[in-house]
This record gives sequence, C-alpha cells and structure tokens, in this order.
Amino acid sequence: MQDLLKHITRGITGNSKIKIEQTNSGDLNIYTIHAPKEVMGTLIGKEGKTIRAIRSLARARAIVDKESVAVRLEEVD
Repeated sequence: MQDLLKHITRGITGNSKIKIEQTNSGDLNIYTIHAPKEVMGTLIGKEGKTIRAIRSLARARAIVDKESVAVRLEEVD
C-alpha cells in the first residue's frame, strides 16, 4: 500500500520529498502522507477532489488486500 501511495502522490506532484508513514490502530491501518507545503494544494485538489480520489484508490486496494485503511495528509516544513 505504501508503494501505491508513493507512486500516486509522486506522480501527481513530481516531488520526491513526499514520505508515507504507516501506523496501526487495532484492525485499521493508517497511512499518513507527509508532504511539503508547496505541494499540499496539488494533493488536495480543487474542492478536495484529488485527495478523495487517492483515498478511494487506497480503499479499493484495501478490499483486495482484505484490510481497513485510512489515508491522512500532513504538511511538513
């Protein structure tokens, strides 16, 4: 899942400074995308459409892997 999220986010932004962190909360796998301030707008997209699409792709992959996921986006200085 981390490779998928890295591929998607780096493909959208062209920025290699994006990092993905995985944490677990019970059965839920939480993936946090740490991105620089200059690419946050690109990842969020107009009215949040891009981040919603990324979350949808992650959920689709999670169904195949039989797991529960959540995707968060955080700004890194």
